[in-house]
Amino acid sequence: MLEVKEIRKTYRKPGLMTTKRKLVLDNVSFDMSKGECLGIIGESGSGKSTLGRMILGVEKPDSGCVLFKGNDVQKKSARKGMVSAVFQDYTSSISPSRTVSQAIEEPLKLVGADYDERVIYDLLDRVGLESKIAGRYQHELSGGQAQRVCIARAVATKPEFILLDEAISSLDVSIQVQVLDLLKELKEEMSISYLFITHDIQAAAYICNRLIIFKEGRIVEKTDISDIGKVNDEYSKKLFNSVITV
Repeated sequence: MLEVKEIRKTYRKPGLMTTKRKLVLDNVSFDMSKGECLGIIGESGSGKSTLGRMILGVEKPDSGCVLFKGNDVQKKSARKGMVSAVFQDYTSSISPSRTVSQAIEEPLKLVGADYDERVIYDLLDRVGLESKIAGRYQHELSGGQAQRVCIARAVATKPEFILLDEAISSLDVSIQVQVLDLLKELKEEMSISYLFITHDIQAAAYICNRLIIFKEGRIVEKTDISDIGKVNDEYSKKLFNSVITV
């Protein structure tokens, strides 16, 4: 379904007079299958969110390419309606001037879908929210409710693939588990593939089938969840040991 081929990305270093560039992604390659949940694990600044923007077609790599079902994601037609995303900051994901209903309607309008209020209510029900919140605004929602609205919006167009970039990091721990369980249910119900980008190894181990470990813009390890105790890279061992011993 998704192929990332030899992605390389640099940014110019700060300073008016400098021409030097910082390497952010260094020859990154991997693929994932339909129905899979693949975790991308790394510390802040490791390049994982930059990779996410490449996969969404928001940024261009310096070299290499990202293919979704064989088509370059830089072409909008390759991902329209089939690729969606949920980000960490739900406060900036939902416009404060729009109601919950209007926020969910947005992607449906973009793909030209037919819908009515029953579609909105059904989406809210799928993410465990009552229809009465459809008329509320962002500031009237709890953090857990707001992130569930973001998930409802992400699944509105029935995408085949959703990128989750630190999607639970801003939530309380008890709410994180609820949202992870919701994501697992939706994955099975709607046959969605997830790319789960996070620094939280325990959350990734809970929801993912496979993990890729990032460090300083490079992939240092790839492993199945069942084999996390058998990794070879020292950085990966340190991460996984913290989970195994909890």
